[in-house]
Amino acid sequence: MFKRVLKNERGLTLIELLAVIVILGIIAAIAIPAIGAIMDNSKKDAHIANAKQVASAARLAIAADNNTKTSYTLKELYDGGYLENIPKSPGKHSTNKYDAEKSKVDIVKETDSNNNVTGILYKVKLVDGDGTFVYIDGTKEVDALTRKDVKLEE
Repeated sequence: MFKRVLKNERGLTLIELLAVIVILGIIAAIAIPAIGAIMDNSKKDAHIANAKQVASAARLAIAADNNTKTSYTLKELYDGGYLENIPKSPGKHSTNKYDAEKSKVDIVKETDSNNNVTGILYKVKLVDGDGTFVYIDGTKEVDALTRKDVKLEE
């Protein structure tokens, strides 16, 4: 009886194995680019969140010091105690921090025809730790930043 069970044993044919491999290849071809896009979007979101954190620190510095500065570097905000630390960059560089001297917040006051302040814009520029790559260029108000405004390293 045991011999009969062994003789009746069937395996997969070469065609069946090839079909399984092709199906797995198609699934991988669809899934891998989708995962890459999700990772890029999360890095861009992290840069935007860091820009908003730096802008909030600049708001605190203006309120606490009651000054008329039009720009703060990350180093000034950190040294003044408005940032707990220089934010970490989700970029590829080994330092994983933004350049504290080149990364900055520009404060732009909007005025009406009578020169009354109608609004304050905070524009953040984030530069990598090596000072060579700009993630956010500082041309757009921080609350209006979108993923399209963030550049990632190639």
